[in-house]
Amino acid sequence: MNKAELVDKLSTRTGLSNTEARTVVDAIFDPDPQIGLIVSELKSGGKVAISGFGTFEARQRKARQGRNPHTGEPIDIPATRAPAFKAGKPLKESLKG
Repeated sequence: MNKAELVDKLSTRTGLSNTEARTVVDAIFDPDPQIGLIVSELKSGGKVAISGFGTFEARQRKARQGRNPHTGEPIDIPATRAPAFKAGKPLKESLKG
């Protein structure tokens, strides 16, 4: 499912117009921290826990040594923060079938 399909399904299930549904989806998922609530919270160091679904958080990745795949030369990869999602138990259970 892509963003347009998500907007359509949200519109159908809630009775919102497509424009209103798109605004809701953007407010939650937009990658711009000024707009997207999840990104804004992760950028400020917090996490977003949605009961029964899962938790979004930013995890710290350590600096490490890597290799240039073309030359085999060792390169330093700096420490960084990366987004992560941990599925909640109810979500995992519902997918087991």
